[in-house]
Formats: sequence, C-alpha cells, structure tokens
Amino acid sequence: MSTRIDYAAAAPGGVKALGGVYGYIQQSGLPAQLVDLVYLRVSQINGCAYCIDQHSRDLLKHGLAVEKLVLVPAWREAGALFDTRERAALAWAETVTRVAQTEVPDADYAAAAAVFEPKELSDLTIAIGLMNLYNRLAISFRKTPQAAMAHG
Repeated sequence: MSTRIDYAAAAPGGVKALGGVYGYIQQSGLPAQLVDLVYLRVSQINGCAYCIDQHSRDLLKHGLAVEKLVLVPAWREAGALFDTRERAALAWAETVTRVAQTEVPDADYAAAAAVFEPKELSDLTIAIGLMNLYNRLAISFRKTPQAAMAHG
C-alpha cells in the first residue's frame, strides 16, 4: 500500500489548524493516558493502522502495561484493569465514534456525564472528533504506519 498524497504538504493550513486542536486537548487538563486510550480505541474502531500504531507506541512509551494495551478492544471484559474514568471515556468514545449507528443515546450521555464534568466531557468529545478526523485523513490517503515502514 502506498501513500496517495501527502495531505500535510497539500493542505498545511488545515493540518496546522488540526494541530491547534490537538494542542488544546493536551493542555485541557484531561490525563494524557486517558486521552491516548481514547485515541487508540477510536482508531481501532475505524481501522486506522497508522493511528493504532502511533497511539500504541505512545501508550507503551509512557508506561502503559502491555497487558492493558492488548485488552483495549475488549475493555468491557477486562474487569478492574480499566478504572471508572477510563471505562466511561472508552464507552463514550465508542458511542460518539459510531454516531451514525448509536445516535448517542441518553443513557450513554448520562453514564459519561456521571463521571466527567461538563468541560471534561466537552474536551473528551473534541478529542474523539479530532481522532476520527485524523483517522479519515490517514486511511483516505494511505498514511504508512511506522511498523510497516520498518519492515520494508
């Protein structure tokens, strides 16, 4: 699979604007590991190899245990491995990412709102939307994952 276009070179202003949103999330007060778990889960749902690779590497680099990383897709069955906020964030990421199917029901909102303050939930939703957009760019233009580059 080869890259179709270098979207960062083709639309530098747009990519810079996305970088501004990314920077906002980094300083939002949400824990970095929580955000990276959400980025990873969104990318798994969307099947974005580039972003799955990137966020897995980030999580490992920042100390997430491999045992927890491999259970992200099955977090609901992982018991207490994921704490209350992580579970709420992952559930919210799933329902928001699958908005066309879920329509984000009231019960899903109530569950997330019970754990996150309004600013946190707003920021989390911005992060989910941002990662969905990054996934669409990487998938559409065939951005090569680091792991694939290392193997030829």
